[in-house]
Amino acid sequence: MASMRDIKRRKGSIQSTQQITKAMKLVSTVKLQRAKSNAERSKTYFHAMYDTVHSILRKSGNLEHRYLKTGETGKTGVIVITSNRGLAGGYNSNVVKLITQGALANEDLAIYAIGKKGRDALGRKYEIAQDYSDYIEEPVYAEAMRMSSQVLKDFEEGRIKEIYIAYTGFKNTVSHIPTLLKLLPIIPGQEPDAEKEGELQDEIENNTLMNFEPEEDDALDLLIPKYITSLIYGCMIEAVAAENGARMQAMDSATSNAEEMIDKLTLMYNRARQSSITQELTEIIAGANAIS
Repeated sequence: MASMRDIKRRKGSIQSTQQITKAMKLVSTVKLQRAKSNAERSKTYFHAMYDTVHSILRKSGNLEHRYLKTGETGKTGVIVITSNRGLAGGYNSNVVKLITQGALANEDLAIYAIGKKGRDALGRKYEIAQDYSDYIEEPVYAEAMRMSSQVLKDFEEGRIKEIYIAYTGFKNTVSHIPTLLKLLPIIPGQEPDAEKEGELQDEIENNTLMNFEPEEDDALDLLIPKYITSLIYGCMIEAVAAENGARMQAMDSATSNAEEMIDKLTLMYNRARQSSITQELTEIIAGANAIS
């Protein structure tokens, strides 16, 4: 059995750690409330933009446009959204696994990193084309626009042939879903929801073709960059909410585990103290008997 001094030292160390995890839980809870509100406000626009662009292209027939066909050369570009800090459970590792163990595992990738954890983990295996780690601290639309411009430029110049985005979708406080979404080239009707698949087929069969004003190339040149920017921004907003939710859960679990360990160490300390007192009494009684 460990000595009373060792048990007391270990208990004090765990109590200090518990205070830290409890404080981090409170901070994450406060941040989550704001991030959750932002995610819920932006989600409607985020999904509406995605659905609208795909709906337009489904009704447009076979269009010839540079954003609608896979490049012949270049790497596969992946925008990876993680956090700049750890202590968030499996939040960062789940996004990294989405790349290293998912559908793109064997591809030649160029990573556009938003978040230091994803940059550091994926930089050992893949090329880091751009580092936008600072953008995840306080996501703003202007930064998403700058990033979109750079990615589209690389796509047009043939440095990358496809563009994906990997992020953690925010469903609710306790449910966060690692998601891989293809941005370019746009494939109309890709990955439809099972519930809407029949509706999409009816829509394709029953609707007349879309007419563009101005010309279709000019319209898509205006629409697609805004579409990409909106998706990047929406993904960052959801990722921030998911990060704070994951960190809050992780710190709550850590605090509960610390409480259990403190209770066990308190019991061990009391037993060690009782054993020490019993031993001292035994020695005193044995000494008194020896004198008499």
